[in-house]
Amino acid sequence: MTRKMLDCRAMPSESGCTVTLYGEEDELVRAGAAHAVDAHGHTDGPELQDMLRSGLTDAVEPPTRAGAFVQLIEVRTRRVDDVIALDQRWAQSIGDARTARWMIRAADRDRPDTYVAIVEFPSREAAMANSDHPATTELAGQMAKLCDEEPVFRNLDVLATGV
Repeated sequence: MTRKMLDCRAMPSESGCTVTLYGEEDELVRAGAAHAVDAHGHTDGPELQDMLRSGLTDAVEPPTRAGAFVQLIEVRTRRVDDVIALDQRWAQSIGDARTARWMIRAADRDRPDTYVAIVEFPSREAAMANSDHPATTELAGQMAKLCDEEPVFRNLDVLATGV
């Protein structure tokens, strides 16, 4: 069964509760109902359970953990929209072979036309498998044509996470 998520922030509430629960559907409805009764004063019953069931979403990937591998890719380009479109075409092309778990593309506020992609992989080996894929080789060739200078890569082993 697919792992689900129930996030209090997505439910109608005046309390601003931030509790998020993960699990299988029936477990989540039971745990969500117990939380709704205990923390929010609701009465358990079919109406509450139906509301909770309708609020279930597919579970999101867990946050990056120690042992993961992060790649920072810095590019200088005046064609960022083309770079983003290229990323989208690459994602379709590589499909299920993609090993990257998430990516953020950001604009550098202090250096015009400079952009950084932060890409997380479960391990260095997964990153190398992603890099060795023919769709990624094609992406690199097309990306070079869009950049004003060679991209800079930083390969990082995640030692710890937190705030």
